[in-house]
Formats: sequence, C-alpha cells, structure tokens
Amino acid sequence: MARQGMLLVYTGEGKGKTTASLGVTLRAIGRGMKVKYFQFIKSPERTYGEQIALRKLGVETVQLGVGFTWTKTPEEHRQALAKAWQIVKEELQDETTDLLVLDELNNSLAITRFPIDDVLPIAEVVEAIQNRPKTMHVVITGRSAHPSLLALADLVSTIDATKHYYTEQDVKAMKGLEF
Repeated sequence: MARQGMLLVYTGEGKGKTTASLGVTLRAIGRGMKVKYFQFIKSPERTYGEQIALRKLGVETVQLGVGFTWTKTPEEHRQALAKAWQIVKEELQDETTDLLVLDELNNSLAITRFPIDDVLPIAEVVEAIQNRPKTMHVVITGRSAHPSLLALADLVSTIDATKHYYTEQDVKAMKGLEF
C-alpha cells in the first residue's frame, strides 16, 4: 500500500504547537524518514533548543525569519517572508523529503501589522501544498490558522490555553521550555 502524504495543522492560543511538530518529527526520524524543519518567524541570529537538538539528529533546520513582528521594520519582515516563501515553495517540490515542517507559517499568514499578501499569498501557499509530492507529509504550526489551510488539512489540532505561567505567575520565557 503506497503512503499518502498528510497535512497536519497545529493551531490555537495554547503552548505546544511547535512541541507537537517536534513529536511528529521525532517519530519520523525514528522511522528513517527524511525530515526538513523550517521556521518562518524565528531568526538565525538566535539559537533555539529545538534547532540544536534537530541538527544533532541530522535534520535540516532553517530559521527564515527576523524575529517577532515588533522587533524589526515591516520591510525587513516582508523581505524575510518573501525569501522564506521562495525557499519553502521549492522545498514543497522535493520528492526526497518525507516530512516537511513549516513552523510558524500560520503566524506569518495571520500578520496584520503590515501587508503580506503580495509576499506570502495564501492562494499560492494552498496551491503549493496541494501540488506537493503525493507521499510528502507536511506539518504547519502557529496561532490563527488560515481557514483555507484548515479546510485542506487532514488533521487539525487546536491547542487551548487553560493555564500558563506567563499570565498566571508573570514568568518570562525560559531556556529549555520556550526556546
């Protein structure tokens, strides 16, 4: 029986969307699959725990962003998103990739602080995902998943925030838990 590539979307306001994608990634690596992991918002100027671990496991891990939307100018973000989309569009055609993780793509598509439709058009994203190799699994993470991606997905998990130490205890991001 030939494998069919699945589209998995992890979204919601709770913590754990990237973590869920890492769990899928770990399983795929364990099964000898070729995995690539792309992050749309995180910057290559910083180091992240998942980046360190995945590289130790031989996973191509690329930070394509320039950080949070309030840390750089809109034009810097737009340029990064345009470049990121060109890279990922090509990756979506790579028949040797078994699992492609697009971490924070949902966040990128939901940006409203500046226009992004011309550099990361949702219609192109949907088309590229639909036209990927038939056996490629794709995982997309981030808050505010676009309705078009939700409709296209084979699995959608919404991670809700019931309680979080950020708001409950005024705790800041911690190494090993958030980055």
